[in-house]
Amino acid sequence: MMKNKRVQWIISSFVVMSLIYVAILHMIISQYSHLIAPKNADYLIVLGARVKGTEPSKVLASRIDAAAKYLKENTDTLVIASGGKGPGEDITEAEAIKRELISQGINKSRILLEEHSTDTYENIEFSKKFIPPTAELGLVVTNTFHIYRALSIANYQGLRVKGLSAETPWSAVIKSYSREYLAITKFYLERYIIGFK
Repeated sequence: MMKNKRVQWIISSFVVMSLIYVAILHMIISQYSHLIAPKNADYLIVLGARVKGTEPSKVLASRIDAAAKYLKENTDTLVIASGGKGPGEDITEAEAIKRELISQGINKSRILLEEHSTDTYENIEFSKKFIPPTAELGLVVTNTFHIYRALSIANYQGLRVKGLSAETPWSAVIKSYSREYLAITKFYLERYIIGFK
């Protein structure tokens, strides 16, 4: 009997601690997603996301729309479209970003392509070589659920950038945030315990 109560207590404690941990993560994510992006950035890095054939997913489309709006208002800003080609994708994520930006009136001469990255860490790492040598202010463009981890990875790599948040489509909220809690936890483990790559 005592053993069963102890097991129940351990399970209950774990559940409560997990809920508190998720709540803290959600609060941090929320704080980062409401930051105001500064004007006149030298460059944007638009992080890739799933492409369905040649069409951007709703998550990626939201990032592209946020980038296009900023680029129209800040006409000297360059943009680095970042993302390779994954399963089910007929073109690279970077190419999909480029096509959509052009369709929204952004001149292709302002768009640089990074087409080899497969995750957020590589998005940042591989995009570095496209940053103009004289650039001082850069922005990372991604969805509200993703901005905290993206900026954390960028800062860890020595890239001092700000964030430009794109709305997370309602249809993707539950899945995206659930996966992000796990991804942030993985980032913490790799950075502080295992040793980041």
